[in-house]
Amino acid sequence: MHSLSDLAKDLNRAVVYVSGLQRRFELPVIEGMGYSAAYLAFLRTLVTLRILNVPEEVLLELWKLEKKLLLLLNVDRHSSATWFLDSCGSLARRRHRLLLTNYDLGLPVRSDSLQPDLLFSPSGPELFQGAEMGEDALRVLRDYQERESGIRSKVAMERNEVRRALHWASQWSREPSPAGAPQGSVPFRME
Repeated sequence: MHSLSDLAKDLNRAVVYVSGLQRRFELPVIEGMGYSAAYLAFLRTLVTLRILNVPEEVLLELWKLEKKLLLLLNVDRHSSATWFLDSCGSLARRRHRLLLTNYDLGLPVRSDSLQPDLLFSPSGPELFQGAEMGEDALRVLRDYQERESGIRSKVAMERNEVRRALHWASQWSREPSPAGAPQGSVPFRME
């Protein structure tokens, strides 16, 4: 288990940055050493996607779609306060998992089918059916797929820039500092 400062340290971010993510993504704030490895994995996914230049607004939209889809599928949301994060960090069946919540849908996320009456947990009767409320799980899944595809494209485009940046950083960090300059203060130089 982790504290908020542990999360910030593990993510190499300031506590105020992590607190901002919690606020903007409406995540539970937990006192003391109550943050799970899954919570950290979720935050790490956000930080990684931001490093890969995916706008936070896009991530927020995807986050809302994932949570909406999980609610429409009646995923057990009563098991913990962080039910929507509890699958984060798992590497099994990656193609079956949503990007942010990492929830396993039981079929490839990019497929065009869902078992519409599939219940992941028991729930009470609804006053209206999902379609009558304007919330169709298949429609939400398609919207999710479209946005997730856009993120995949963005990540693919950034991959080469990240490789170049890492190469540059490794070259830069090997250069000796000028006499009298603090370590790591070599002037910026592109080759």
